[in-house]
Amino acid sequence: MTDTAALKEIERLREEIRRHEYLYYVLDQPEITDAEYDELVRRLKKLEEEHPEWVTPDSPTQRVGGKPREGFVKVRHSSPMLSLDNALNEAELRDFDRRVRELLGGAPCRYVAELKLDGLSMAVHYRDGILVQAVTRGDGIEGEDVTENARTIRSLPLRVKDGLRTFEVRGEVILNRRAFERLNLEREAEGLPRFANPRNAAAGSIRVLEPAITAARRLDYYAYFLLVDGETYPDTQWEALETLDKLGFKVNPHRKRCSTFDELLEFCRHWQERRQELPYETDGVVVKVDSVEQQRRLGWTAKAPRWAIAFKFPAQQEKTEVLNIEAQVGRTGVLTPVAHLKPVQVGGVTVSRATLHNEEEIERLGVQIGDTVLVERSGDVIPKVVRVVARGANRRPFRMPERCPVCGGKVVRQEGEVASRCINTNCPARLKESILHFASRNVMDIDGLGEALVDQLVERKLVRSVADLYQLRPEQLMELERMGKKSSEKLVANIEASKRQPLARVIAGLGIPFVGERTAQFLAETFGSLDAIAAADEQTLQQAEEVGPKVARSIRQFFQEERNRELVERLRQAGLTFHHKRVERKGGPLEGKVFVLTGTLPHWTREEAKARIEAAGGKVTGSVSKKTDYVVAGAGPGSKLAKARELGIPVIDEAELQRMLGV
Repeated sequence: MTDTAALKEIERLREEIRRHEYLYYVLDQPEITDAEYDELVRRLKKLEEEHPEWVTPDSPTQRVGGKPREGFVKVRHSSPMLSLDNALNEAELRDFDRRVRELLGGAPCRYVAELKLDGLSMAVHYRDGILVQAVTRGDGIEGEDVTENARTIRSLPLRVKDGLRTFEVRGEVILNRRAFERLNLEREAEGLPRFANPRNAAAGSIRVLEPAITAARRLDYYAYFLLVDGETYPDTQWEALETLDKLGFKVNPHRKRCSTFDELLEFCRHWQERRQELPYETDGVVVKVDSVEQQRRLGWTAKAPRWAIAFKFPAQQEKTEVLNIEAQVGRTGVLTPVAHLKPVQVGGVTVSRATLHNEEEIERLGVQIGDTVLVERSGDVIPKVVRVVARGANRRPFRMPERCPVCGGKVVRQEGEVASRCINTNCPARLKESILHFASRNVMDIDGLGEALVDQLVERKLVRSVADLYQLRPEQLMELERMGKKSSEKLVANIEASKRQPLARVIAGLGIPFVGERTAQFLAETFGSLDAIAAADEQTLQQAEEVGPKVARSIRQFFQEERNRELVERLRQAGLTFHHKRVERKGGPLEGKVFVLTGTLPHWTREEAKARIEAAGGKVTGSVSKKTDYVVAGAGPGSKLAKARELGIPVIDEAELQRMLGV
C-alpha cells in the first residue's frame, strides 16, 4: 500500500470508528457487532504502528494511552462552576418562579427542565474541534485536570462533528446502574469494599491515577452547558442543548421547554413517579431560565445563579422493623444476607426486603433481627439498610449458615475475604453461571452454548449439572426455541469435541474459587492428573507455581465437598481428560525466561503470544514478581505495568518480543 493510500485508509477507518462509537455509546443504536468493531480498531492500530508519524490525539486508538500519574494538576475554570440552590418541595419551586418573574418585571419567561443526574460535574475544552482538556468542578473556581481519564469515556467525543471549533462543554460524569452493580460485584470478588452509590463510584473512577482503570469502569458523560470564551452560547439554553446534540455529544433526551409553570410542575411530577425506570440515578430536576439575556439580567448570588434551581425529589428513606435476616445465594455462589422487613412505602414502592451485603456490613451497622432501621431505595436494585434507628427489645443476631440454604452444600469464607460462598458447583442457584463458565472459549470451548440456550436447558431441567451436558441428545435440543435439527446436531458435536480438551481446561472448568486458567495449567503440569490434585493436602498443593495458602485451601475445600466429588466422577465417566500430557520442550531463544503479558497487543492475542513464548522455551505467568524477566505491554495495560516499573523489570512491546523470537 502506498503512503497516500495508507493515509486515506487511516482517515476512512477513523471516521468509520467514530461513527460507530457515536451510534453505540451516544444513540444506543449499534449497527455492527463488537467483533466487527474490534476488527476495525485492529486494522487502524496496525496502520498507525506502520506510520507512527500520522498518529493524532483525536484518533480512536488514543482513548487509553496515558501513563499512571503521581497526582493531578489544579486548573482554574474559564468562569465559575457554581452550585445550584435547592427547592425541596413544590411550594419552594413556586417561590423560585415568583422571584424570577418579579426580577424580570413581569416579562414573559420560559424554562428548560432537565433531569438532575447524580454524578460528578466536569468541564471539557475543545480547540479546533479536538478535545484538549478536561477539568473536574472542584471548588467551582478551580478543579483538577483529568484529561487522560476523560478520554477513556466512550460517549465523550475526542473530535466533534462539523460546527463550532473552539468551545467548552460542561456536563455530568455518571455510572449507570448496571455498570455500578457490575463494578461492586467485581470489588466483592476481589475482597474490596463496595462503593456506596454510583456518584461516589463515578467520582472515584475519574480521579484514579491510571487511565486504564477508568476505562474499565464504563463511565458515561451527559452534556448540559455550552460556552464560548467563558460565556453561555448561543442565545437560549434549549438551543445550546440542540447544538450539543448536533456536535455529537450525549444530551439527555428527557428534557422539556416549558412556557408555563404548570408545564414545569407536570414534568417534575412525571419523573418523580417514574425515576426508577431510568438506567441511571436521578435525584431531581434542574430548572433553568431559557433566555441567556434574561439569565444575565437575573444574575448570580455569591454561591449560585438566580436563574436556575434544582428541584429535589423527596428522600427515598423510611423507618421499618427487621422481621428476619436470611442468606440469599447469588449466581456465583456468594451468600448475601437479606433483611426481611415489615412492609413500608419508600418512594411510592412497597419495600419488604433490603440487602445487608455481607457479615462485615452487618457488624458495621450493628443490626440484629427485631431492630428498627432506616431503609433507602436507591436505583432498581434491592433496597439497603442505611443505619439502625432503635434496638429491638428482643433483638437477636444473624449467623451465616454453615450449609447452603438452596442445595445443602458446605458454605466457606476464606481468611481475608468478606464473602461467604457455597462451593457446590452444581448448586441450582449458581448452575447457569457454572455452565456458561464451563463452556466458555478459554475453558472447554463449547461453541453455540450461549446464555439464552443455557437458560432454557436449566429451566426445562435438561441440565442439572455441567456433567449433564454430555448426556444431551439432538432430539432434546430440537424442542427448544431457535434450535433446529442442524444446530442441535452441531451443538452435540461441539460438546463431544470438548472431551478432548486438556486437563488444565477441565480443572479451570470446575469453577474452583481462585483457580483460573493459568493456575489450572500450573496444577496440571505439577501433579499430572486430576486425581493427584484431589488427593493432595494444602502443603503439597503449594508446590505448584502461584498456588499459595489461600488457593490451596480453596482447592481442598472444593474436593472435600461430596457433591463436587460426584461431579468429578461423572465427568470421568463422560470421557473427559483427567491426565496431563507432558510436553518436553527443547531449548529455544527464550529458554528459562519468565514473561508477563498485559494490555492488548497489536497483532497477537495473549493466547498466541503465550504459545509462541512457551514454544521458544519461555514461561508465561499471570503476576509480576522479582522472578519476572520481562513484561510485554500492549494498549491499555493494567496494574502489572506499574508493578514492573516499581520492581525495575524491563518492559517491552510486541515488536521487541518478535525480535527476541526471531519472527
